[in-house]
Amino acid sequence: MKRILPFVVLAISLAALLGGAGGCSKKATSSGTVSSPVSELPPEERQPVETPGERPGEPAPERSPLELQDVFFDLDKYNLKADAQASLAENARMLEEHPEARILIEGHCDERGTSEYNLALGDHRARTARDYLLRYGISAMRIETVSYGEERPFVTGHSEAAWVLNRRAHFVIQD
Repeated sequence: MKRILPFVVLAISLAALLGGAGGCSKKATSSGTVSSPVSELPPEERQPVETPGERPGEPAPERSPLELQDVFFDLDKYNLKADAQASLAENARMLEEHPEARILIEGHCDERGTSEYNLALGDHRARTARDYLLRYGISAMRIETVSYGEERPFVTGHSEAAWVLNRRAHFVIQD
């Protein structure tokens, strides 16, 4: 849970900053944009999807001293906003300090849109983040990308407050 808390705080801040804009489908939603923070989600939508090491009694995975920030995207977008660029610049600085580190950038979407569309959009998001790091001088040999589309949500739920957390490029340190 400690690992998820910084992401939730970041996402709430991001949602407030962005006014809840964005998603992952070809159509605009009929409800428009909502700037609802995660704390306003119904209880069944507040729980992040469990990952290994977060269940009671399950050992926590070993942590790398390198912690990289996720970047978030608007509806149907893979362009980098100013806050995403700032996060990526910090990630690049961290990667420069750890030249041995290799990373996987995962592209994610919310549940809206077709699986095919979301896989393609997730791929664009991961590659956009990778390309930004390459411009900072991080070697392409250290970076892999993959798209999970809508298949691995960070937060379950069917609202804009949940969706904003799922539209992201997520950074995984490779051993």
